[in-house]
Amino acid sequence: MLHRRAPSSIIQPLAQYDMSEETGFLCRFDASSVVLPGAWADAAQVARQLPQILPSGRIRNFLTRSLPPHAELGDASGLTDEQARIATVHYTFMVQAYMWGEEAITDRLPPSLAVPMVALADRLGQQPLLTYSSYVLDNWALIDPGKPLALDNLRMLQNFLGGMDEAWFVLVHVAIEACAGKVLARFGSIVEAVENDDPQAVQGLLERNAATWQQVNALFDRMPERCDPYIYFERVRPYIHGWKDNPALPNGVIYEGVERYGSAAQAFRGQTGSQSSIVPSMDALMGVGHAADPLREYLDQLHEYRPVGHRRFVDDVRASSGLRDFAQKAQLPTLNDAYNANIQAVADFRTRHLEYAASYINKQGRKHAGNDTDVGTGGTPFMKYLKKHRDETRANLL
Repeated sequence: MLHRRAPSSIIQPLAQYDMSEETGFLCRFDASSVVLPGAWADAAQVARQLPQILPSGRIRNFLTRSLPPHAELGDASGLTDEQARIATVHYTFMVQAYMWGEEAITDRLPPSLAVPMVALADRLGQQPLLTYSSYVLDNWALIDPGKPLALDNLRMLQNFLGGMDEAWFVLVHVAIEACAGKVLARFGSIVEAVENDDPQAVQGLLERNAATWQQVNALFDRMPERCDPYIYFERVRPYIHGWKDNPALPNGVIYEGVERYGSAAQAFRGQTGSQSSIVPSMDALMGVGHAADPLREYLDQLHEYRPVGHRRFVDDVRASSGLRDFAQKAQLPTLNDAYNANIQAVADFRTRHLEYAASYINKQGRKHAGNDTDVGTGGTPFMKYLKKHRDETRANLL
């Protein structure tokens, strides 16, 4: 009889990380039903007008005169978690619109944006600008609540300009995050099977994950259907840049009215799909490492831009997974095949990301202030980094 050890895994049930099998890293609440109190609701109503005002080229004047004074908002600590997250969606969009919505570059955020933005970021343990969580994870709702979460049943809650291309870009990511929930839900069982020295169980779970990854990659393949590269570069991408390693804002941004920042400019990385926790979680489970170089430093920085619970999940998986060593020592060809199928699926995902980066960004001819074709929204030479991600993944095939 196979000897089974008492499980020592530190991977908790997904709910402990604010995750679920049905939604993965997406918010688990109905974001469209969250009611904001008082002046927070007034601010959200201002944010919803961005698609109407941004084309005017005078978004800063509109926001300055329309937003409630930050003193009227009260303390962000008085908001529920759900309210804080939805308020963050609206404020992060307004912050980005203020920074990038006019031709002239500014390096200052007014107090009506800066103070509540920093208060919300502190409340959630994140950074005070648009992140993947406010752009994607908390920025969706079902069109028909009676139907499943699927790409044809999703809508955005907050937009910059609106339109099919912007929505499709975000909602493809939402659908991917939901599909990946089934993969993430098997992590605990995989770690437990490794601890119990049960290669057949590990193999079966990995085979199921590889099959789900095919669905994830099929969703990613659909990006070009309704998101055109030119429209993406000209009408979607300009608003999601940050102000760290951005040539247009070499000194960062001054958050006016935020006492602890004073007059010192702050530099934060922009929204990027690399802030998604799916692939880092897979790297942690599969034992995929990255060389100690500027890329590794960048990945470590991005970890701080994820929601607190999602960071803990990645950390716990990394600390508890001995999958790669187990597969190598088992010397079971079918187990190696299952392991390699997962590695290849992630490599395929990264290859497609690299292809999209080339066609949607790098091959676009025009450059705008803050929207460089050679620098990613996170402030890195993205083509070099994405290729290195992919190659380091492939190097882990057994």
